[in-house]
Amino acid sequence: MGYTAPSFMKKKAIFLDRDGTLNRDTGYVHTKEAWEWLAYVPESLAKLKAAGWLLIVVSNQSGIARGMFSESDLAALEQWVNSILVNMHAEIDAWYHCPHLPEITGSCSCRKPKPGMLLHAAYEHNLDLTRCWMVGDAKRDVEAGLACGTKVIKLGRPKEEQIPWFNLHKVPICADLKSAVSLILQTCYC
Repeated sequence: MGYTAPSFMKKKAIFLDRDGTLNRDTGYVHTKEAWEWLAYVPESLAKLKAAGWLLIVVSNQSGIARGMFSESDLAALEQWVNSILVNMHAEIDAWYHCPHLPEITGSCSCRKPKPGMLLHAAYEHNLDLTRCWMVGDAKRDVEAGLACGTKVIKLGRPKEEQIPWFNLHKVPICADLKSAVSLILQTCYC
């Protein structure tokens, strides 16, 4: 039987969607030439790191299943992004992605809104999910966070038909990552 750390020893993390949260979502971004930072992202990540948060990206990447790019292409992009962020003390601690697309690869447990990537990261990094946040620009990001017990923030305006759902679940909505980080840092005393 494996060792389970007491909750006071577990870590806290910010789970981040990638496209539409860190970079402009122009569709299947997999090269540094296609990467466009959203405003204030590196500085916002640095604030979270300085406050003691692990930064973990969880991203659906169906372009792999579609044959548009490879796992190694994605890994090269992630390495390039971190090479920029490390100089700002804002590097991503771990990258997780779902390479699946149900109509091509069949069902999986990792494609958001399912919480598989978050649960896997929580196990690997000894996280207390009740002290973690999921931040993303889509309803599926919020659903994945809620499914595993994290706090959640939706970035950007929700689609009109989704507003009642966000209201029902009391999901805070922030314009961008900078305002989400301000909310997290004001809310958390951990």
